[in-house]
Amino acid sequence: LDDCGVSDEGCAALASALRSNPSHLRELNLTGNKVGDSGVKCLSAVLENPHCKLEKLRLYNCGVSDKGCAALASALRSNPSHLRDLDLTRNKVGDSGV
Repeated sequence: LDDCGVSDEGCAALASALRSNPSHLRELNLTGNKVGDSGVKCLSAVLENPHCKLEKLRLYNCGVSDKGCAALASALRSNPSHLRDLDLTRNKVGDSGV
């Protein structure tokens, strides 16, 4: 879904679909979309699911800030997921987001 105009609303719909039907999706590329912190929060809820098989999440240039990173960190702490590769390049992440 690289640079497809997906917004936070699109992320919410995607997250809802992934939560209701746990898939074997291993990689999700949302590069260049306007996902923002609220979209990342929705995706974080998916990562909290023990049945989530996602290994690679690309959020390059998606308008994510420290708030979105906090949601991701919380999700990853609560569920030791399969996620091995997280790309947050070209976002507004500061020290507290790291």
